Amino acid sequence: METTIIITDTHTHLYSEEFDQDRDGMIQRAINAGVTRFFIPAIDASATQSMYDLEQNYPDNVFLMMGLHPTYVKENYLDELQHVETELSKRKFYAVGEIGIDLYWDKTHLKEQQIAFRRQIQLAKQYKLPIVIHCREAFNEIFEILEEEKSDDLFGIFHCFTGTYEQAIQAISYNMKLGIGGVVTFKNGKIDQFLNQINLKHIVLETDSPYLAPIPYRGKRNESSYLVNVIAKLAEIYELSETEIAEATTQNSKDVFGI
Repeated sequence: METTIIITDTHTHLYSEEFDQDRDGMIQRAINAGVTRFFIPAIDASATQSMYDLEQNYPDNVFLMMGLHPTYVKENYLDELQHVETELSKRKFYAVGEIGIDLYWDKTHLKEQQIAFRRQIQLAKQYKLPIVIHCREAFNEIFEILEEEKSDDLFGIFHCFTGTYEQAIQAISYNMKLGIGGVVTFKNGKIDQFLNQINLKHIVLETDSPYLAPIPYRGKRNESSYLVNVIAKLAEIYELSETEIAEATTQNSKDVFGI
């Protein structure tokens, strides 16, 4: 009996305007490549309707998160948090995300980002959902809040993990899986140097498409079908077959998202 490999993209912005010209074709390419599960992070209220449309068009493949992305934490962040809370109360989501702290572009709203991150962690606990963390130049700030909030019911994914081995171990200690995507294929990505010391059970796959395309597409628009390039690199790092990488990481995604 032939078994079909199921590959899971735990983080893709399928509603991004960069896919407006060929969204269905791009999703079909991914499905043809074996990527049949797409977990969609929220950004802010403006993305909600397009996320619902995607889910309606691909009910067997698309799984939604709800959350306020840290770089969208502005003066109106309390209204945005209210939107997150309202949507979570109305229907099922698979995670609260993407949430976190981003000090790369702008440090102006650090305090508000911290409040929003903490509030959304508490919502995730209330709804017994995982969190999906966005962290950019903010490991200390994120770990500080995770340390205060840590508990058996805090779990999730450290999306686009690009930290050190020590930071990886710390993230895992808070019940987080590491989201690994195109960066693992970069010459200067660095995570490929220690990843084989991290048990594969702590790893999930993601593209973050349309961003962070793997080699040989670096600098171009990323899409979910390119996960096969990430799998090829991980097979090399872990000295396992690509099938084993796909199976293990999809199982890990099921352990997080419950589906």
